[in-house]
Amino acid sequence: MHGWLCRSTLPLASCKRVVKVPEMNTDQLHRYITEQMRMSHVYQPVMLRELLRFDGEASVEQIAKALLSHDRSQVEYYELRTKNMVGKVLANNRVVTPVREGNRIVGYRLKDFGEVGPEDKSRLIAECDVKIADYIERRGSNIWQHRSNAKGYVPGSIRYEVLKRAKYRCELCGATAEETALHVDHIVPRNNGGQDDLSNFQALCITCNTNKRDQDDADFRGVAETYGYREAGCVFCEVSTDRVIAENELCYAIGDGFPVTPLHTLVIPKRHVSDYFDLFQPELNAIRRMLDDLRSSIHGEDQAVTGFNVGVNAGQSAGQTIFHCHVHLIPRRDRDVPNPRGGVRGVIPEKQSY
Repeated sequence: MHGWLCRSTLPLASCKRVVKVPEMNTDQLHRYITEQMRMSHVYQPVMLRELLRFDGEASVEQIAKALLSHDRSQVEYYELRTKNMVGKVLANNRVVTPVREGNRIVGYRLKDFGEVGPEDKSRLIAECDVKIADYIERRGSNIWQHRSNAKGYVPGSIRYEVLKRAKYRCELCGATAEETALHVDHIVPRNNGGQDDLSNFQALCITCNTNKRDQDDADFRGVAETYGYREAGCVFCEVSTDRVIAENELCYAIGDGFPVTPLHTLVIPKRHVSDYFDLFQPELNAIRRMLDDLRSSIHGEDQAVTGFNVGVNAGQSAGQTIFHCHVHLIPRRDRDVPNPRGGVRGVIPEKQSY
């Protein structure tokens, strides 16, 4: 049913249209949550939880804040801001001390906080509140301008197309959406005249995007296109599929044609690139993951393997004969040579033993 809710003294244009929907009892809501809800994100249960917490009704702002609390990309953004900006300022002013786990900062501690009593604590919090309110009153919404992107919103259709084009990876470092939050942001920043066209967006992980900042117009989209480059006549660009023992999006593995030891394996980038030092970071990441996987599978196949040599020949003087980069994974076993001391130093035989 539909109706109109009006104040008698207001014109019809000021009336609110009320849409009456059938009420849902507890059992029906239980069935919807546990059986009928079809989810493409966490949005539905988060919103329902807020409505339940506030006795059946919540403002859009309350719901939005609840959704925000589950957005890992926002948390990661402000983690970086905390460590790289405000945490440094307060530490440099000797107000706080970083809390560390090894070399990693995991928190901050107020200096001599144990000496602060309850009344002083309340007073200091109130003073912080006054500082926040005064600053916002002076500066207004401009204080969040660094987070503005296309007036604070990238349409979902653009975000989808950019992420699809990037294969849900950072277009600089290659991190996947499963590993970190990906931002869809301008190539040429808006404050440098960049437009909100699809062609001016790229996908970057939160770390790369924060480091890029809004003054840099570097375009990383072309990196993805180069992964498809193959060179005619290259033995590794045209390797027979029946030799491939493992592969991922950017590299594959084959058994070495002239193995140094049993299960000697080569990990090879799919893109034709001659030198290890010309690999892109996503290729390095993919190769590292494959080396880890192969190491595990080799251990499972041969329990006599007790070590590995991992090596790359980069350049003719270093012994490279096929100029398509490849990484050697050479399993080693106890007593496979009389004296293994020195390992890869053996590339210069008289220097191996030291």
